[in-house]
Amino acid sequence: MAQDRLLAEIAGVSALAEPVRRALYLYVCGQDGEVTRDQAAAAVGTSRSMAGFHLDRLVEEGLLEASFRRLTGRSGPGAGRPAKLYRRSQRQLAVSLPPRSYELAARILASAVDASPSPKLRATLTESARELGERIGEDAAAQADAAPDRGGALATLDDALAATGFEPEHEASEVRFRNCPFHALTEEHRELICGMNLALVEGMVAGVGLASAKPRLDPQPGRCCVCIDLPRERERRGKPSRAKPRASRRPRPAATPRRSR
Repeated sequence: MAQDRLLAEIAGVSALAEPVRRALYLYVCGQDGEVTRDQAAAAVGTSRSMAGFHLDRLVEEGLLEASFRRLTGRSGPGAGRPAKLYRRSQRQLAVSLPPRSYELAARILASAVDASPSPKLRATLTESARELGERIGEDAAAQADAAPDRGGALATLDDALAATGFEPEHEASEVRFRNCPFHALTEEHRELICGMNLALVEGMVAGVGLASAKPRLDPQPGRCCVCIDLPRERERRGKPSRAKPRASRRPRPAATPRRSR
């Protein structure tokens, strides 16, 4: 059974080795909704028949999902044939040789935190996620300092989010995420993982120096549970500034009692 699963994972990854197929997969994954064969073919510069062949192969491997719908919005005679539409599937691919199961370890740890009545344990998880996010943001800001033509603080935050797997997408005055890096865990530990997600993104925002950006929880179908309210326009254009190093936490000295007069 384990060997069959490994072979299936390898087959799924190897399906993306073909350049046109990989380009089609990345294009479909980058869209907010379903796409047609014509749209996909035009996007990667190939023929409709070639696009259809590769898209259907990706469906066979479970990397994409297909559905049929009339795009005219009409029904009955003369409405035309339904179009075949493609979207990214929920299948998750991970190949490790020799086999490793980090997701299983994450599920065990999440189950332990969920089962614990101690609020201190959850607070520690939140603090750790925020500190890790801040380090990720600081690293992204350092890279932006080395390449000043890259853009402002918001572009730096986009890079950090994308590198972490969130797939940021700008919508009006906020940033939404097309993907949750911890999707498999949210099915069993939604409240815990969403809280951890929020703390991680808060740390990343602080790390790149985008002080007025406000991460918040706002679950939407097909999206990550976290979104970010964007800052003022002038700060968005500004150069990212790395967060100041946190001072070591030392106990404050006891106050000296005042002398009575």
